[in-house]
Amino acid sequence: MKVYLDNAATTPLAEEVYEEMIPFLKNEFGNPSSTHFYGRQAKGALETARRKVAGHINAKPSEIVFTSGGTEADNMALNTAIHNLGVRRIITSEIEHHAVVHTAEEICKDEKIELAFVELTEDGHVDLKQLESLLKSSDKKTLVSLMHANNEIGNLLPLEKVSQLCRSYDAFFHSDTVQTMGHYAFDMEKLDIDFITCAAHKFHGPKGVGFLYVNQKITALPFIQGGAQERGLRGGTENLYGIIGLAKAMDLAYTDLEEHQSHVQDIKSYMIDQLKEIFTDVSFHGDTNPNKSLYTVLNVQLPKTDKSSMLLFTLDLKGVACSGGSACSSGSTVGSHVLRGIKADMSRPNARFSFSRYTTKEEIDYAVDVLKEAYGKEL
Repeated sequence: MKVYLDNAATTPLAEEVYEEMIPFLKNEFGNPSSTHFYGRQAKGALETARRKVAGHINAKPSEIVFTSGGTEADNMALNTAIHNLGVRRIITSEIEHHAVVHTAEEICKDEKIELAFVELTEDGHVDLKQLESLLKSSDKKTLVSLMHANNEIGNLLPLEKVSQLCRSYDAFFHSDTVQTMGHYAFDMEKLDIDFITCAAHKFHGPKGVGFLYVNQKITALPFIQGGAQERGLRGGTENLYGIIGLAKAMDLAYTDLEEHQSHVQDIKSYMIDQLKEIFTDVSFHGDTNPNKSLYTVLNVQLPKTDKSSMLLFTLDLKGVACSGGSACSSGSTVGSHVLRGIKADMSRPNARFSFSRYTTKEEIDYAVDVLKEAYGKEL
């Protein structure tokens, strides 16, 4: 049996999305910037997709800039804040995605911008009181960049509270919403945020496409030079079939959203219960409270074993795909920066299991059985 439990890294392409993309891979292949029939046809499809995407988050179409994915969108937001908005200080956390942390570090090194890291609570949440202290402590124009849900431990950030805090101190606010877009409802008319991000492949869309939401109050300059595409902000011919797939994936994600949330939360809770039944010495990184945790992610600290270093490999050999951290850090020899950031016990095996609307309880049963087998007589 093959069981895929690494949906935080990427999700399988939905069949409906694939079918929607086919015409733009075969026949409707025009360049959206061309003025002839084929170009106009492509341009119409592109702008229809933009309106759909904007509609799902109650934004204006002009606030959506299509990108190659979440990493580019995060880079674009941070660079826009520094080079267009006069930001001279960035506040972020040590457990952000590397698309934010590494970008902030490089910007602040090259531009001599101040970089501050907000403290975390014992269970890995952003310490909002300390965030307010940081905002109070300087008159420098500031960007706060904090992700909506951590991609490894699943902790949710209270977006509205942080937004209100930022506005109280005249700070800009960027949130990496890659793990939550398509999984939670967003209303950008009510949610006062300057930038949010998206990657289609996190909710059964194609890889290599996403968007940056730029609040209409923001005046942005081109991020990629070389063309007038995306209102002049991002030069280069648009990934038309990818954008079509993104829009369709959002259509699917926001149809019966509450039903999908309930199904996946049940799967996550079921796995927690199964693991607790089997292991007396098991714990979970981050906050498992459904109101404070991303329902698609479960990060488990398993009992010590002399085979700890081989556990993920053993699971893989038995057909269970999961991860020890972010897929973007594969090949790293230092382990998860998120687990280090929350001071997790790195001597014990840690595994991230992540779920989708297609995950079944039978798959969880199989994965748990493989874990039992991997521990053998050590239980």
